[in-house]
Amino acid sequence: MSLYRIRGGRELHGSVRVHGSKNAALAILSGVLLCEEPVTLRGLPAVSDVETKLQILEQFGAVIDRWDDGETVTIDCSNLKDAEPDPNMVRNIRTSFYVLGPILARLGSARIPQPGGCKIGARPLDFHLKGLSQFGADVRLNGGFYEAKAKNLVGAEVYLDFPSAGASQHLMAAATLADGQTVIKNAAMEPEVTALADFLNRMGARVEGAGTSTITISGVTKLGGGEYVIPADRLQAGTYLLAGAATFGDVTVEGVLPEHQAPVISKLKEMGVTVDEGPDWIRVVGNRFMQAISVKTMPYPGFPTDIQQPMAALLSIAHGVSTLEETIYESRIGHIDELNRMGAKIRQEGRTSIITGVDHLQGAVVEATDLRAGAALVVAGLSAIGETYVKNIVYIDRGYQKFEESLRSLGADIERMPVEEWEKAGQWSG
Repeated sequence: MSLYRIRGGRELHGSVRVHGSKNAALAILSGVLLCEEPVTLRGLPAVSDVETKLQILEQFGAVIDRWDDGETVTIDCSNLKDAEPDPNMVRNIRTSFYVLGPILARLGSARIPQPGGCKIGARPLDFHLKGLSQFGADVRLNGGFYEAKAKNLVGAEVYLDFPSAGASQHLMAAATLADGQTVIKNAAMEPEVTALADFLNRMGARVEGAGTSTITISGVTKLGGGEYVIPADRLQAGTYLLAGAATFGDVTVEGVLPEHQAPVISKLKEMGVTVDEGPDWIRVVGNRFMQAISVKTMPYPGFPTDIQQPMAALLSIAHGVSTLEETIYESRIGHIDELNRMGAKIRQEGRTSIITGVDHLQGAVVEATDLRAGAALVVAGLSAIGETYVKNIVYIDRGYQKFEESLRSLGADIERMPVEEWEKAGQWSG
C-alpha cells in the first residue's frame, strides 16, 4: 500500500492534458460485449477500475490485446461464454453490474454478483431492474447474485424516476439488440451517456437523442466492430482547475470541452477566480481574496456531484461562509472530518455543508474514504502549509491516471511512497 506525501503552499503553474474519462470508459467497456467483431479503444485511462473491468470481460471470454502505449486495447467478444465473474472483482466497481444487460442481450441469460463501489450513499438498482423487466427479462436476486433470462429482449418505453447516468447507459446498451423501438424518458444527459451512444452508433447501433432527456433506440440484429477514442475526463479536468485555484496558481487544462465544465467555471468566476476559455482548453488564475459562494449539486448540466468534495477543499479557504448542498449521494461526506483535521471549519446540517473560510489549511495526516474524497484531500494538501500525508490512495488510483506525475508537471511537491517506508521513518501516527 502507498500514500501521498505533499509539501503544500506552492503555486501551481503550467499546462496539463487530462487522460481519458474513467466513467465513459467503464460504460463503453460494457457496450463492447455487444459487439461480434473486434473493437479497438484508444485513450483508455490506465486506472484500476478500468483494469478490473477488463479482467471481468476476460472472464466472459473476451480476448484482449493490450497495446504497448498502455492506453490502447483491442477487444474481441466474438466468442462470449456464459460465466460467473469473480465476486471480489464485481464488488470493487459499481459499473460491473452494467454488463448484465449486454450479456443478456447476447446470450439470453446472465448471472452477476451484487455490485460494490465507493460508499457514498444509496445507489439502488431499481431503475436498472425495472427497465430490463420491461424489455421482457426475468431478473431475480438469488443468494447474492442477480440472475436474468430472456429469449429475446423487446423494446419498450421506460421512464426513469431519476435521471440516473448508470441506468440510462445500461438500458440504452441492452436496448440496441432488442426487437423494435425503445424510448428512455427522463434519461441522464451527462457527456458520458453521449459518449456511449456515439460508440454504439459507430458499431452499428441506432441511437438518437443522447444528450437530451429522451433517448430513442431502434433495435438491430447485431453490432460489428471498429475503433473509438475515449473522450477526456471532465472530472479530472475539474479537479486540476480547482487545484490551480486553491494554490493561487495559473493552470491551463488542455484537451477538454469548456461546455462540459460550465457549472464549475461559473462558480469559480463567482468566487473571483479568473477563468479564460478556448475551443479545447480552460485556464484559471487564482485569487487570494476568493469569496464564499453557495453550491448545489444536480444532475448534468448542473454542478457535478463528483466535484462537490474537491470544491469543499477550495471553499475552505474562501472569505466568508459558503454552503455546499449534496442532493444526489447523501453519504458523500467522508472528506469533512479529514478537512477539519487540516484546520477547515466545516459543519454538516442534513445534506448541506456549512463552510467558514480560514486563512489557510495546515498539513496533517488524513485518510481518503472514497475516490473524490481522496481528490479533495490532495487539493487541500497542495494549498496547505506544511506536509500532508494522504492515506488510502488506492481510492484515488481508481479514477486518476498518473495523478502525482501530472501535478508535479505543474510544480507540485507530491510523491507516492510505501506506507512501510513511512512507518519506518517514524511518521506513523496510527
